[in-house]
Amino acid sequence: MALLLGFDVGSSSIKATLLDSQTGAVIGSATSPEKELEIIAKKPGWAEQHPQTWWENCIAAIGKIKAKTNFNAADVRAIGISYQMHGLVIVDKKQEVLRPSIIWCDSRAVETGKKAMKAIGEKKCLSELLNSPGNFTASKLKWVKDNEPKVFAKIYKMMLPGDYIAMKMTGEIKTTPSGLSEGIMWDFKKEGLAGMLLEHYGISPNFVAEQTPTFSVQGNLTKDAAKLLGLKAGTIVSYRAGDQPNNALSLNVLNPGEIAATAGTSGVVYGITDLTKYDSKSRVNTFVHVNHTGNKPRYGVLLCINGTGILNSWLKHNTGTMDYHQMNELAAKAPVGSDGLAILPFGNGAERTLENRNIGASIHGLNFNIHNRSHLLRAAQEGIVFALNYGLEIMHNAGVKVKTVRAGHANMFLSPLFGEAFSTVTGATVELYNTDGSQGAARGAGIGAGIYRDIKDAFAGLKPVSRIEPNGRLTKAYQEAYKKWNNVLEYRLSNKE
Repeated sequence: MALLLGFDVGSSSIKATLLDSQTGAVIGSATSPEKELEIIAKKPGWAEQHPQTWWENCIAAIGKIKAKTNFNAADVRAIGISYQMHGLVIVDKKQEVLRPSIIWCDSRAVETGKKAMKAIGEKKCLSELLNSPGNFTASKLKWVKDNEPKVFAKIYKMMLPGDYIAMKMTGEIKTTPSGLSEGIMWDFKKEGLAGMLLEHYGISPNFVAEQTPTFSVQGNLTKDAAKLLGLKAGTIVSYRAGDQPNNALSLNVLNPGEIAATAGTSGVVYGITDLTKYDSKSRVNTFVHVNHTGNKPRYGVLLCINGTGILNSWLKHNTGTMDYHQMNELAAKAPVGSDGLAILPFGNGAERTLENRNIGASIHGLNFNIHNRSHLLRAAQEGIVFALNYGLEIMHNAGVKVKTVRAGHANMFLSPLFGEAFSTVTGATVELYNTDGSQGAARGAGIGAGIYRDIKDAFAGLKPVSRIEPNGRLTKAYQEAYKKWNNVLEYRLSNKE
């Protein structure tokens, strides 16, 4: 038996899944810790985590699988890693972490990126990087350089979170072109490291980890790591990717016109194109996709809405003792458009689609004589859908066309109302699958190890569990509701100081 092991290293938890490479069946999966991982916020807008905590929970998660399944370690042929994007991990020559990781939702480097964009020139940045330097990994390292010079002086290498986990497994410090692009350190014209931005920031290219292909033998488990993980020393690590490119892989979204979506705490739509186009305001971002090659370009255009499922979660904890299923049933009792009630879900920090503005979440049109809890719950789900559609309109101009959207049968897509609203508003067919990031990482490992003949072979057994088509009877009502919601957003943007 050839088993594949995938880790999904998130900011909330770490999930591990063991797959049978031949059937695609899940042998075992586990999440650690039971409660969400702590995010350290020493100042407003800051968000940090200790990388060692990720590693400890990788060990704990595979330990849980071992306890439940008692698999043979020798059967695990390859390991894949998915990870939270845009984080910064810095180590010294002894591979010791120098400070907590500045993670994806930390906004301290926003001004750093803005200054770089202005100094380098908008046209040059966008034509070569396809993005503003923004609040991404390179800008976070520049912040360390400017604000923590003693720490900066000790740096040997900078890494992304997944690179750190791979280092703990193999002792080797490597990264991928896709990873460099998510840190805004990839030159799309030269197909290589963005020396222009690093030079502007005064950052040595020697800090950047050695490049390795996304699908490749990237190292072998050391004896120490194998002992901690309960695996066989020498087991290969053969795949790593950021969580959104990996989510697309897990859904077999690899070619132009294919789109992946998630709607957990934040909402993401990730569409594939072969065009090096960009949004002039960097409201959506373009990255190198996992299957990109120079001869066959594949880019992922990423739309992120920070405030999606977190709004639904907030309502769950502050509007009574209902579970999500009960909330979905109650929301469905209100009509499309929620009788004029509109909710902007932007309450989880600065939003890229709003040009990095933080306008907060807000409720509009509330009428005490009309609206009740069902209206509130429906308006929340509709507001999330409308926010995603607002971003999709931007993506369209960046070369992504929406026809079919694939998503995991999880989070907000467990709500029939949400699924129907998303399909009807966007006009896309939605296909839902029973898969997740850790399964995608396991399949990626099989591709990188050569266990599968090709990518198509890796997904032979993956079939949709349900398909949602736009509801023609409700199209007009949703269009009117979206127009009203969009008017509220534009008014809010124009009047937000």
